[in-house]
Amino acid sequence: MAMSRTPVSIDLALKGAAPGAVLWQWLYQEIRAAILDGRLRRGMRLPATRELARQYGVSRGTVVAAFEQLHAEGYLEGKVGAGTNVNTRLPEDFLTAGSQSPPVVNASRRSPRLSQLAGRLAPAPAPDLSLPRAFRPEPALDEFPLDVWTRIAARCMRRATRSLLADSDSRGYLPLRQAVAAYLGSARGVVCTPDQVVIVSGIQHGLDLTIRVLVDPGDVVCLEDPCHPIVAAMFRVLPAKIVPIPVDSYGLDVEAGVRACRWPKLIYVTPAHQFPLGLTMTVARRLALLDWARRARAWVFEDDYDSEYRYSGRPIPALQGLDRGRWVIYSGSFSKVLLPSLRLGYLVVPPELVDKFVAARFITDRHSSVLDQAVMCDFLTNGHFGRHIRRMRELYATRLAALAEAVKSKLAESIQLPETEAGIMTVAWLNKDLEANAVAKAAAAHEVEVTPIGVFALKTPRPEGLLLGFAPYNEPQIREAVDHLALALKGCSVRSVSFNPHRQ
Repeated sequence: MAMSRTPVSIDLALKGAAPGAVLWQWLYQEIRAAILDGRLRRGMRLPATRELARQYGVSRGTVVAAFEQLHAEGYLEGKVGAGTNVNTRLPEDFLTAGSQSPPVVNASRRSPRLSQLAGRLAPAPAPDLSLPRAFRPEPALDEFPLDVWTRIAARCMRRATRSLLADSDSRGYLPLRQAVAAYLGSARGVVCTPDQVVIVSGIQHGLDLTIRVLVDPGDVVCLEDPCHPIVAAMFRVLPAKIVPIPVDSYGLDVEAGVRACRWPKLIYVTPAHQFPLGLTMTVARRLALLDWARRARAWVFEDDYDSEYRYSGRPIPALQGLDRGRWVIYSGSFSKVLLPSLRLGYLVVPPELVDKFVAARFITDRHSSVLDQAVMCDFLTNGHFGRHIRRMRELYATRLAALAEAVKSKLAESIQLPETEAGIMTVAWLNKDLEANAVAKAAAAHEVEVTPIGVFALKTPRPEGLLLGFAPYNEPQIREAVDHLALALKGCSVRSVSFNPHRQ
């Protein structure tokens, strides 16, 4: 197409600019629309910027800015001041070029390939942002002292130094690491220095770093059975060889573990409050586990996700304290006990592993938000964390008692609750050959959320049971939900095989 070299007077039929509009953006959009709908033809020479400015009553700088943007995007060519034309090839031509090309035979063979790990990834579940329905397990978010947190955050911003606003140590904000080390030493019996603490985005992130540093594809790892599905998935995508180790009423069955795998690379446990069964590993089992790890030269990952919420007696000190920091990687989370969206947790790693963990953190996401760490540090050191935990412990104990009373009153023939010592959820074992999946489906129809224990099993058969969260629900809500669950149970069919609900 031959270009028109003589500038012409054109009427773009521009719409008036909206009140408050940025003039150059308005002019850019109007000229672009004129090009796309053909009022300005390809190759057409545009009037000079001064002429357009005079014609539409704007400054020449406004026209120049619009022309520069259109030139950068490929709608115009030439130089401002030396003649400007509509481009003969517009950006939209390239967007539609693929559809005009003949189909490619075996196109899938020519497309870029994914990694083997990508092929093992399952789709990520969509987050459930709806208001919780009993008995979804989560903390009581409406009880969090948001006003206190907001005041601390505002104070941190007002007093922020250059070092706080700049890049940070991949181990984390030093004052927070010092506060975490002091807290863990007094509350959990963890033996560590601040240099062994690595601030992470939660326990899952800490486990990911641990896998990167300690586990190779094909290595053998021992997992509690049952355990959280995400934990198993993280090892499967590596892929590692998973050996499920059954859990009984004393915790991880170490003798069964030794029989199943003498030389694991890593052993994953939740000794303070086994997920999802809620058991506490006995001291004898802990010592046996550490002995197994020493003989096998295996690392132990201790997931201490909610030991703060304990309702009877003092918690048994962390496994890491018995080990004296030699083989155990200890992990904890502020997100689990405060706010899920906070995404702050910590690892305590043996001294010889610190440099490797910090290097792995540096090449993944460098460090967590330093401002959030500073706020968390003040929240912890000024006593707000301890006060919140004590208040929630009392509140959750009351709500747990209300759940136990309601179940005993309305569901005694169908459900039995074991004695729950800690946490924000409990297991409900089903009687009368009820099937957990059927109960969960029927409960959902009555606006009640329960999770079958079977979804957490790796290999070991379990009696039919449900996971019930109680923390965010007041006593009337708990009683109402139990009433709905009772209605749901009336319509459930029974299984053909009987299980002893007390057997674990």
